[in-house]
Amino acid sequence: MFGTESSLSMFLNTLTPKFYVALTGTSSLISGLILIFEWWYFRKYGTSFIEQVSVSHLRPLLGGVDSSSPTNSNTSNGEADSNRQSVSECKVWRNPLNLFRGAEYNRYTWVTGREPLTYYDMNLSAQDHQTFFTCDSDHLRPADAIMQKAWRERNPQARISAAHEALELEDLSLSSSCSCATAYILLAEEEATTIMEAERLFKQALKAGEGCYRRSQQLQHHGTQYEAQHRRDTNVLVYIKRRLAMCSRKLGRTREAVKMMRDLCVFQLMKEFPLLSMFNIHENLLESLLELQNYADVQAVLAKYDDISLPKSATICYTAALLKARAVSDKFSPEAASRRGLSTAEMNAVEAIHRAVEFNPHVPKYLLEMKSLILPPEHILKRGDSEAIAYAFFHLQHWKRVEGALNLLHCTWEGTFRMIPYPLEKGHLFYPYPICTETADRELLPMFHEVSVYPKKELPFFILFTAGLCSFTAMLALLTHQFPELMGVFAKAFLSTLFAPLNFIMEKVESILPSSLWHQLTRI
Repeated sequence: MFGTESSLSMFLNTLTPKFYVALTGTSSLISGLILIFEWWYFRKYGTSFIEQVSVSHLRPLLGGVDSSSPTNSNTSNGEADSNRQSVSECKVWRNPLNLFRGAEYNRYTWVTGREPLTYYDMNLSAQDHQTFFTCDSDHLRPADAIMQKAWRERNPQARISAAHEALELEDLSLSSSCSCATAYILLAEEEATTIMEAERLFKQALKAGEGCYRRSQQLQHHGTQYEAQHRRDTNVLVYIKRRLAMCSRKLGRTREAVKMMRDLCVFQLMKEFPLLSMFNIHENLLESLLELQNYADVQAVLAKYDDISLPKSATICYTAALLKARAVSDKFSPEAASRRGLSTAEMNAVEAIHRAVEFNPHVPKYLLEMKSLILPPEHILKRGDSEAIAYAFFHLQHWKRVEGALNLLHCTWEGTFRMIPYPLEKGHLFYPYPICTETADRELLPMFHEVSVYPKKELPFFILFTAGLCSFTAMLALLTHQFPELMGVFAKAFLSTLFAPLNFIMEKVESILPSSLWHQLTRI
């Protein structure tokens, strides 16, 4: 009978330091070659070779199904080709659901001491106001000239004082003009400290704005000057009605808000002024209909605006995904889906979520409350972090209301990044993701907010494991070469400790079994 412990000791004593150097050096070389191959394969195809082989060949043998990525992607080819259009990469859009400065943004500043709006964002708003509410003929009347300067004024108190001055001039002249309407707009936006007060001022603005609109409508064909005035009066009227609808929505009169928004959508379609499309009133309508849980009307609005020829938004894409998820989310189970595969309805829901995530990959972390929300800015960058904040700020409650919708989103949204061609900027269903979004979002969002950047594909586990193994064995090879005797002692101690449980088990077996039987087994 041979003692296993003595055999192990004899084996370890025969090993020389050169053996340890050769062993660690060979291990380091092999792991380094594997690391180089894995890195090259990941850079070319966007996935780990070992991981792909294990998922593609080993997992099916074990009966697993990847439920996070749909198998049918043929329907995306036509839309991908249609959406690859040349667009302005970082065009900034006015937030359709922007808050009121006096009643909401300023109240946040009073409570927290933080400024929710950046100078860049407010400067963009000032430019918008000059475009919406002024025209070339404003210098002809004193009150109009005052409001023209007021919209260019940077100091909020100076703007408010100018608005009051314009109203006083209108009272003295006993006339009603568009400057009176825009003065009420400025006061409602910036001086009113509550939504109810803002609504009261907007109603006064509406009365003045409707009178201006009727007069300019009759004179619009008398020359370019009158046509410009009518265009301005139309913008003013639409803006006032939209903000009144938003006041009704915030005060809980949602059905009234929906009616006003529907009328505005019809009015917007009837008019051909390009500035009206910047208001995106249909997004306000979608949010209000979701609050009423009127999903049939939501689908009807989506069918009208979720068109290939129209620009997409997070509201359009994620609302479509929410409706698809609503049909299956209450009964969806990842375990059941992995066993039986995805049904047609579940496949449609997952594809809709993938489509939405590819359009704006920042939204899921806010919906899943993995990242804290802040007040949305007055302008957003489509497909950027600013748009994600604006969407989640108003729509998180609608996702929570649909049972299981957030769970389905949580189970499937990360699978999008395995479907997008690598590198990620190539896109799949939409035009390539703009590389300048991070810079623009940093200008739009306040400093205290950590800007979300486009999620990059994380290195697969096998690449990290191989890199660690390669570094560890290379370090061992270097230490063994420099200190062969000391590393030999450490190696013997490590191997002895590693085999100690085995030696203990062998001793127990040897003590239990008869010596003759154990002798025959050792000879075999």
